[in-house]
Amino acid sequence: MTAPVRAEVVGSLLRPAHLVRARAARRDGLLGAAAFKQVEDRAVDQAIALQEGSGLGVVTDGELRRGIFTGPVTENVDGLEYVPGVTRTWYTAQGPVQEELPLVVTGTLRFRRSVATEEFAYARARARATVKVTLPSPLMMFLRWSPEHSTAAYPDAFAMAADAAAIVREEVRELAALGCRYVQIDAPEIATLVQQETRDWYEGQGISTDRILTEGLDLLNSVTDVEGVTFGVHLCRGNRNGRWMAAGGYDHVAEALFRRCSGFHRFLLEYDDERSGDFTPLAATPPDRTVVLGLVSTKTSRVETVDEIVSRVREAAEHVDTDRLALSTQCGFASMVEAHPDLTEDVQAAKLALVTDAAAAVWAD
Repeated sequence: MTAPVRAEVVGSLLRPAHLVRARAARRDGLLGAAAFKQVEDRAVDQAIALQEGSGLGVVTDGELRRGIFTGPVTENVDGLEYVPGVTRTWYTAQGPVQEELPLVVTGTLRFRRSVATEEFAYARARARATVKVTLPSPLMMFLRWSPEHSTAAYPDAFAMAADAAAIVREEVRELAALGCRYVQIDAPEIATLVQQETRDWYEGQGISTDRILTEGLDLLNSVTDVEGVTFGVHLCRGNRNGRWMAAGGYDHVAEALFRRCSGFHRFLLEYDDERSGDFTPLAATPPDRTVVLGLVSTKTSRVETVDEIVSRVREAAEHVDTDRLALSTQCGFASMVEAHPDLTEDVQAAKLALVTDAAAAVWAD
């Protein structure tokens, strides 16, 4: 990308009802592959039109071909399976809850097929704006590593992360060969380290958090070793139907993130509520990098005002020059097929328009 991009969406969009129905019919054997792909294609056409109509400088295909945002390394890779009773902690307004993992690493990770190349090739042919492809961080696999069920294949969780990084690198190379010029890596696992309870959980699993912030970040950075591609990394604290995985400011991770992830050009950071802390850690941002402020929330149906967003950008500018800032939603609108019940397509459209309107108000020229 050459011209500064001031307004973008993080990744996923709400799945339209007709796509959800078609996915269920395909799962139940009531809809053939060709007919299902036609439904998917139509939904992606609508997603691109919505984003371009909102004036965004960068668009995605809405991740509509995935069941969950981690699809490229969970839905299309061998070595994972459902294991009853393996849980992780999510937080709600009523307190913490234990949720069973849908997949656990039980064997060697082997790349089966690429969904990302299909996503890009189709979207590239439909979009006028720059198409961004999102891929999950290889370190997300730490959340699917079990000291009981994964050690036969990977006695060391970091060996598993290295295999996952190799898979993501291969995806990036394939995308670059197809002409993709913007890849975003989604790395919520790094943002969850801001919370002591989460760090304790990792240590209890036998995964050193010091290694995550050193060796792990080096593995994450290794996927950027492709010329001609702009790389972004997105951090949030989990966003699933109103639940979250951690709370706290970026202080614990910012210095390591900015120093070790030197291959990333854009840092898309969740900043829509008090769980993200203040803007002070942004002072560590390298001078030639952009911080994309995730100020427009996808956690709530309330549509913020332009004045609110502009005010927050001005606050952030006390730590990072305005010309090195940009604006986005705080996360995707639906990181999996099931979305927050309060989010509607009208709310989604209003929030996308808000991103571009607020960006225009800040960077009017």
